[in-house]
Formats: sequence, C-alpha cells, structure tokens
Amino acid sequence: MTLFHFGNCLALAYVPHIIVYKCSGLSEYRAFWRCAQAAAVYLVTQLAKMLVLATFFPDSKAAPGAMDVIGDFAKTAVDLADIVGIYYVMHHLAGKGEIRFLIAGLGWATAELAMTRLLVLWVG
Repeated sequence: MTLFHFGNCLALAYVPHIIVYKCSGLSEYRAFWRCAQAAAVYLVTQLAKMLVLATFFPDSKAAPGAMDVIGDFAKTAVDLADIVGIYYVMHHLAGKGEIRFLIAGLGWATAELAMTRLLVLWVG
C-alpha cells in the first residue's frame, strides 16, 4: 500500500510536467536539452544563493523577540538571483518566440519540484 501511495504521489507531482512537455509542442521542437539547461541554471542559481546567504549574512544577534529589519531585508534581497537566473535562461538559452517561455518555465519548475519535493516524497 505504501508503494502504491508513493507511485500515486509521484504521478500527481511529475506527470503534469510530462503532459505539458508532450502536448504543448515542445517535443516537436526537441526542446528537452534546453529544458535541462534551464534546470541546470536553476541549480546554479540556488547554489549561489545558498553560498551568499551562508557567507555574508550570518545569524542575527538581535535579542529574542526583537526584529532585525535590515538583516531580513538583506536576506530577502538575495532572492533577486532568481530573477537574474530566469533572465539568463530567457535571453541566452531558450528558443524563439513563445516557445522560450515554455522552455524556461517548464525547466525551472521541474528543477524546483525535483529539488524541493522529491527527497521529501521519497523519505516521507
């Protein structure tokens, strides 16, 4: 029963990405490699964000219950790296026209799903 539940959750999470790839025409353009490149850019972007957060923004030394507004704002500003990553995918890796939106979105979303949900789904 547990294996059935795992397969069901895996199908509910990943099959929509496969359906979008097959039914949107991306498979006709042979865009799998470009989606994989977009996923790789996502991974590099997340690694860079983790390194910047760990190196330049240590834990706050504020008193318990106090709020470190400037520190929290600076930590949130690191999320601008996602915009830089998507900009790079859209202008340097993806195809032409509206296909580039599908390539960038599908590659980015699939990588995010795999990195944030697959281990949790597997381990439980």
